[in-house]
Amino acid sequence: MKAVRITGQGGPEVLKIDEVGDPSPAHSEVLVEVKASAINRADLLQCLGMYPAPPGAPPDIPGMEYSGVVSAIGHNVRRWRPGDRVMGLVAGGAFAQRLTAHERECVAVPPDLDFAAAAAIPEVFFTAFDAMVLQGAMRSGESLLIHAVASGVGTAAVQIGVALGAKTLGTSRSQPKLVRCRQELGLAHAILIGGAPPRFESEVRSVTAARGADLVLDLVGGEYFAETLQSLAPRGRVLLVGLLAGAEATVDLRMILSKRVTVVGTVLRSRPIEEKIALAQAFERQMLPLFHAGRLRPVIDVVLPMTRVQEGFARLLSNETFGKVVLQW
Repeated sequence: MKAVRITGQGGPEVLKIDEVGDPSPAHSEVLVEVKASAINRADLLQCLGMYPAPPGAPPDIPGMEYSGVVSAIGHNVRRWRPGDRVMGLVAGGAFAQRLTAHERECVAVPPDLDFAAAAAIPEVFFTAFDAMVLQGAMRSGESLLIHAVASGVGTAAVQIGVALGAKTLGTSRSQPKLVRCRQELGLAHAILIGGAPPRFESEVRSVTAARGADLVLDLVGGEYFAETLQSLAPRGRVLLVGLLAGAEATVDLRMILSKRVTVVGTVLRSRPIEEKIALAQAFERQMLPLFHAGRLRPVIDVVLPMTRVQEGFARLLSNETFGKVVLQW
């Protein structure tokens, strides 16, 4: 089969399409004929040698999400049959024509979505759902602040927030992206970040009647973090998911004590399979009905053939994307 391989350490130029061996499903696994995948920041970091694949994942084939068709099943598989349309997350190897996955990690593709649209769902919607709902215990009526709201996870998060009745606030350094988030995704309050250090506390308090945000989905970290703590309501929760602005921050710890703040750090890729299965099943129960009802939808920046993978990576590096960069075989 064909697969995109990392042939060295560097930017998009290190990615090549090569012939590799076909995988075989174990007893509880399915073999998936991959139709589409999507690029994530973690794939870029893996190319740069800054985020190696976890044990058990192909070290030289990136890709963490897929959509496709089940082509074969292991002896113990009961849920799926060849021909079923599935999507899901893997620790790596999704930029290949075939992959294997545990049957309980797979999620059914909504019938009205094509494979390109389905490939834009798993990483961003699973991440946002897990952070905000399962770990952050977001409730209807709460104020939800989303940093980098026009990113892949950000566009998923604002839709989930709106669907579940939260008051959504989002930050971005791009006014056109904020306009799209309001017009296309239902973002209630757009906050444009200007200079450095970022300032958004006063605007958050202005639109929350001086209370502050109950829940923050932080995809940025770095110099945003201190201002995020300032922007929180009493007993507010911060879900730290990404570090686009860096891995270091200087904060006043008294703020955490006085407000009784909860800070949760979270990743998906390196979790044990039991936790990944639990997430996939919770997502299928709670979120798939919202896709069927049209209340959630994948946001796609561009769909490219897998042969143009280098162009797709360069597109993501430009920071001009709105939503996902999808790759199709």
